[in-house]
Formats: sequence, C-alpha cells, structure tokens
Amino acid sequence: MNKKQLTIALAGNPNSGKTTTFNVLTGTRQKVGNWPGVTVEKKEGRIGKDGYDLRIVDLPGTYSLTPFSIEEIVARDFLLDERPDVVIDIIDASNLERSLYLATQMRELDCKVLFALNMADVAQARGIKIDAQKLSALLNVPVVFTVGNKQKGLDELLAQAIALARDDDAGVVHRKVQYSKDIEAAIGELQAQVENDLDAWLPYGSRWTAIKLLENDDILKTRITDGVGAQGQAVLASAEKLRQHLTTRFDDDPEIVMTDERYGFITGIIKEVPIITSQQRVDFSRSIDLVLTNRFIGFPIFIFFIWAMFQLTFTLGDYPMQWLESGISGIHGLLARLLPESLLKDLLLNGVLAGVGSVIVFLPNILILFFCIALFEDTGYMSRAAFLMDRIMHLIGLHGKSFIPMLMGFGCNVPAIMATRTLESEKDRLLTILITPFMSCSAKLPVYLVLAGTFFAARAGTVIFAVYVTGIILSVVTGRLFRSTLLKGMDAPFVMELPPYRVPMLKSLLIHMWDRSKLFPRKMGGIILVGSVIVWALSAFPRDVAFSRDFQADIDRVSKAYQLKIDAAAAIDREQFQADRDRAVRQLERARNAEQVAGSYMGQLGRLFAPVFEPLGIDWRGGVALISGFVAKEIVVSTLAVLYAVDRASGGDALARALKTAGMEPLAALSMMVFVLLYLPCLATVAAIRRETGSTGWMVFGIAYNTSVAWGLAFVVYQGGKLLGY
Repeated sequence: MNKKQLTIALAGNPNSGKTTTFNVLTGTRQKVGNWPGVTVEKKEGRIGKDGYDLRIVDLPGTYSLTPFSIEEIVARDFLLDERPDVVIDIIDASNLERSLYLATQMRELDCKVLFALNMADVAQARGIKIDAQKLSALLNVPVVFTVGNKQKGLDELLAQAIALARDDDAGVVHRKVQYSKDIEAAIGELQAQVENDLDAWLPYGSRWTAIKLLENDDILKTRITDGVGAQGQAVLASAEKLRQHLTTRFDDDPEIVMTDERYGFITGIIKEVPIITSQQRVDFSRSIDLVLTNRFIGFPIFIFFIWAMFQLTFTLGDYPMQWLESGISGIHGLLARLLPESLLKDLLLNGVLAGVGSVIVFLPNILILFFCIALFEDTGYMSRAAFLMDRIMHLIGLHGKSFIPMLMGFGCNVPAIMATRTLESEKDRLLTILITPFMSCSAKLPVYLVLAGTFFAARAGTVIFAVYVTGIILSVVTGRLFRSTLLKGMDAPFVMELPPYRVPMLKSLLIHMWDRSKLFPRKMGGIILVGSVIVWALSAFPRDVAFSRDFQADIDRVSKAYQLKIDAAAAIDREQFQADRDRAVRQLERARNAEQVAGSYMGQLGRLFAPVFEPLGIDWRGGVALISGFVAKEIVVSTLAVLYAVDRASGGDALARALKTAGMEPLAALSMMVFVLLYLPCLATVAAIRRETGSTGWMVFGIAYNTSVAWGLAFVVYQGGKLLGY
C-alpha cells in the first residue's frame, strides 16, 4: 500500500517543550532552513507511522496568533495558508492558563487541533492534576498527556493525530469562545456580510475573518483589499463602523475587550479542569533562582559558568585535537612519499593540507563550545543570563532581551544580527546590531586556540575567557557611547519569562550542537579550501625567487654527511643519526620556504601593509593573515599555516612550533588575539549588517569603527606591555 502523506504542525508557547518533542519525533531526519521571505528558522522532518508518511513542521514558539512579532506572523500564515491536516498544540501542563490563550485562538481558526499536555511530570511534581477528559469535553478537542524529553505519550499522540486527520467530522467545531452579547452581535452581523460579499474569494473561516476585522488586523485587511477590491472595501467599511460602535459601548478598543473576554473564558476552563492537591511541594526552579539570579552572587556565578565553558572547550578538546593532528600528519607523510616532486604536490601538501588541515583540527573544540551553549539553553539558564545582564544592558540604554542576540553571537554573528528583528524599537535594533560583532564568534576560536595554546599553555582557557570578556566590556562601552551620541533614546522596559529548569535530554543537546556546528565542516570544503589555495598560489609564485644561498646544495651536503655517519655507526646509534639528519634537512627546507614566501606576491603584499601592523607586534605574515580573515575568520589560521611554512610531517602542534621558531612573542600573540576579536567582521556578517539596517552607510561605519577600536586596543596591549617589561 502506498503511504499516504499528512502534514502535522507543532505549535505552542516558548519553553513548552515543543522543539524537544519535535527533536524526539524526527531525530536526525530534519531539514532546517528559513521560512520564505523571513529569517526565522524553519524546521521540518519526515517520519513513518501506521502506513502514513508524516511531515512534521515545527512552528516558531509564540504566545498568540495576533500578528505583532515575526514569529506570530509566520505561525499564523502557515496555519491559514498551508492548512496542515492536524495542528498539535504543545501545552505546558504546569502552566495551563498561559498556554490556553494560544489554544483558544487556534480553535477560532476552524482547523483540526490536538492538545498535547506536555511536561505532565513537572505538573505532577507541583501537585497539579488535570482532568484531561473534562478539558477535552469543554474545548471539544482530543487531549493527550506527554513527557517529550522522556518520550512518553508520543506514540499515542501521533496515533491520535492520524485518527483526527482521517475524521471528516472533526473540523466541525461545536464550542468556541462565547463573547458578550454586543460582541457576538457584531461578529454575527459582520460574518453574514463576509459570507455574502466575500464567499467566492474567502480562503478563511467567515467567523474568524469577522473576529479579526473587529480586532483591526492590518494583515487581513491588506489581503482583502488586494484580493477582492470594491466588495472588500465595503466589508472593511462595515467592520470599521462596528468597531466604532463597540468602542463607544465599552469605552475601549474592541481587540482589548475581546482579549479580556478570552481570558475570562480561560478562567472558567481553569476553574473546571485543574485540581491542586493539598500537599505542599517545593518549587525547585524558584529555589534555584534564589541563588542563580541573586543580585549579589548571581553574576559571579554566571561569569564562572562562562569561564568553565571556555576552560572545558580548551582542555577537553585538546585530546581529540591531537588525534586529528596526528591523522593529518600521517596523511601528509603518506602523500609526501607517494607523490613525485611537482607543483601539484606542493599545492596538495603546502596549500590544501597545510591550510584546511590547520583549521579542521579545531572541530572538536567547536563542538564542545556549542554543546555547552545548548546545555545552557535546554536547562533554562540562558534566560537567567539575559535577566542577570539586564542591569548592565541598561547602562547602554538597552535591556536584557538585547543580550540574547549577543549571546547568540558567541556562536555566529550572522544569526545573532538577524535575531535583532525580535526587538520592538528601531534604535534598539540598530544599536544591538552595531555592538554584536564585538561578541567573539566560534570562527575566531581556532585563532585563539592556536595563539593561547602556543604561548600561554596551562593558562590558555583563562586567557581565552579574558578575550571574550573584553569583547563584552567593549560592547557595553560602545553602546553607552552610541546611545549618548548617535542613537539617543529612552530605555525600554524588560519583562522576560524565566522557564522552569529542566534536565536536558542528551539527544536534543546533540541535535542542537550539530545544527550550529555543521556550518564549520561545510566551510572546510568551500571558502577555507578556496582561500587556502589562493594564499598558497600568491605565496608560491613567482617561482624564480633569488635565494640568499643554494639551499638544495646545502641539503644534499648535510644528507651526505649524515649518511656517512649512519653507514659507519653501530646499529644502536643509526636511528639517532637519522633523526638528526631529518631535523637538519627540515630546518633548511623551512628556511628555503620562508625566503620563497618572503619573495612571493604574498610577501610583497605583506610588506606593503607591514607598517600598519608593526606597532602591534604583528609581522607581515600575521598582517596578511588578518587581511584574509575578512572573508572568514577561520582563514586566518589556514593562512598562517601556509605563510609560516608549517611542516606537517613533524607531527602535531606543527603550527605552534612554526610560530615560536619564527620569533613571535607572547605579548604579540595577545595583541593579535585582541585585534582578531575586535576588527572588521567577516564578509557574511557585513552582508547581514547591510541587509538588516538597510543602509550601506551603517555597514561602512561599523567596519571602520570596529577596525579602529581593534587597532587602538591592540596597540595599547602591545606597547603598554613593552613599557611594563613584558
């Protein structure tokens, strides 16, 4: 039998367990992108159940379907235009009253709705019992208890969804929100006109259309005007007349009155359904928050968690990093033995493998970083971090909600800048966009790991943490400066829900980790590979560089001299002489490669910019690497590997040894880390700034300001350190 296809939409409030349920249902069978025309993430997956091919769509979390935020617009448009076979409303069973507002709006859409009372275990722990049968009878919808993170009730949920989709009578709604007499009379009058004038065009339910017009829904009004014309104008005129009548009658806007009456309906449901046991139970989330959001110790705890995250990223990630280093060194040695001397061999070993290989070894560190961020999010601590930062954000005229995009910037600045669309104030959006690039994204982490690991060893995690904190401090200072000059305005109030703490599910953590990290390996075969080849070509040509000495003759002479020693030595000493010979040859080869690069096109370019970077303690090779980082920050590492003639045959930590051999100092390394933290964003981030601000001027200003601050602070670090004797 051919599988029948059904579309099931998952809707619900933020923090209701909707995405966890989606991840459990679909696992790795997910497709992630953006909704058409907007930057809100779209997730969908396909699974098989009882002979049906189920397309599961995870709608953005929203508290209502009133089209104010972009998430609400996306969720409502999908329900109205795509008409999924079933909508599963994921309801937080421990907070039923809040969740039912969205549920009542869904009932008015006349779509097939199924309620999943999720987190039933949390509700039970709080002493809350819900009569599912009574709730189902009152709202005329099927109700299923689930615990998404423990995979309980999900099979029954899908079975009920399939049964609901097959039931042709299920779309007939027998119980709706019953408004007051005057509201119902206005709805009935307008509904009749809608059915009479718009019936041939109307793609939505007539009652829902009437309700939304009385609520002055701008999006629906625009659709009616564009789709119907004159008849639509008559309906809109009637709706406005009825709105004025209701405003006079209630001395308030109809949408406010109708919202109040929905909550009145919900209050009646709540009185009938939940049963609170007499047993007193401890609210563990509230108890934990007494410590973690405490005004005195909450912030130091937050700082400790961030420090621990970077310390873990460096120390734990060092082991798989060494394994990858050894693997790449083995591949290098194999190719060096198998391939004959040629330009192709030089490209593969010193271009592709030196460039891409120097970056891909940091994949474990990236995975650990994103795992920690996912852990903060899934436990509920991320909201507490925004709450804690609210006081600091007010110093720059913003609020804690603006810190959420900045926290996302630790992963990647592009989605972080896109996330500013959730901010209501235009000045808040612009200010947040301008300071977000100071948040150190994961693409900069490989640079920090190379430099901090090479020159600061056991203190590397602390140094990296200090660099990240520097970015946060600079964002606060910059925000205060801009708010006082370019973007003057009043502080916006901040109210943010603090969801209950939850034990994260490993499967969900791994899915979130990979969703954020998979861009990194994609870059390996794309922009970083191309960048490495370009850097190699510029450093390998011209081929007729005039060397200071005949390196090949010196290599031959050293090889012959050691061969005589090897032939004459006892068997026990031969291995030592062979190792000494290989070391001497590699040293001569590195010196030859260094002169080759210095005389190449890349060397000429580097010397052109050398005066700019010399006061920062950065040589011309580091300067060229920083310039290449405009395309993608990971290319800084691959460029360093190519320009410093990294010898992969010598085993792990090859780039670290090359940097030390070239004479880079710890103070110069710290200066370079500060510059990488602050200077111009990557190409993708620059494009995002241009797109989100709609202004080339703000984009150019951001590039100029960031780079100026980067140079100035790096200068202070290096020259100040020199004055202090470091």
